[in-house]
Amino acid sequence: MTPPRPPKAVVFDWDNTLVDSFPAIHGALVATLTAMDHEPWSYDETRARARRSLRDSFPDLFGARWEEARDHFYRHFAEHHMRDLQPIAGAQALLEGLAGAGCPMGVVSNKMGPYLRTEIESLGWSRFFARAVGAQDAASDKPNPECVGLVLGAAGLAASPEIWLVGDTALDMECAHAAGVTAVLVGESGDDLSRHPPAHRVANLAELGTLITKFWAGLVTECRVT
Repeated sequence: MTPPRPPKAVVFDWDNTLVDSFPAIHGALVATLTAMDHEPWSYDETRARARRSLRDSFPDLFGARWEEARDHFYRHFAEHHMRDLQPIAGAQALLEGLAGAGCPMGVVSNKMGPYLRTEIESLGWSRFFARAVGAQDAASDKPNPECVGLVLGAAGLAASPEIWLVGDTALDMECAHAAGVTAVLVGESGDDLSRHPPAHRVANLAELGTLITKFWAGLVTECRVT
């Protein structure tokens, strides 16, 4: 593996990377599964299985009735997602620090774009990001790398190992590999990462900030996977 360079830009996943909105996602999924006569998922199942965008996952879950299920999900989600939204510990400080250092940032998410941007704005974080790309903002959703290209284009950048994509799932790592950027995993993950391994793996956002600072200072010169 080629050692990645210090980041000149950072692209973040959203859910479970910078914010916790799984209570709203889980509630909407349970309501939808129940309405569609499916067995509801446990909270742990939601966290493990809710990875792909709705337009990619619901046809597999609900077959010909997937659009009906989609409409039910979004009705429920729209009523609850702002109430349940919580920043992940250390997110504000990390974003402030990167912005203060002049590091361009963006977001790629499989949450529908309008909901994603409403959440970002509600936290006062729009100022941090060159662009936030959600589901259906591009022709294909994550892990297709097109979403990363849209974010980088807004920042006047091109994909390279000097761009870090930070996420919490194997799907995020797959997207990073497909886009030709450095994959960074944050937090605990039970996913199989063997096909698309991260170049770096950190326990939390504070540790990520420390790692980036050390790279910029020249104190880290090789991959760090623990």
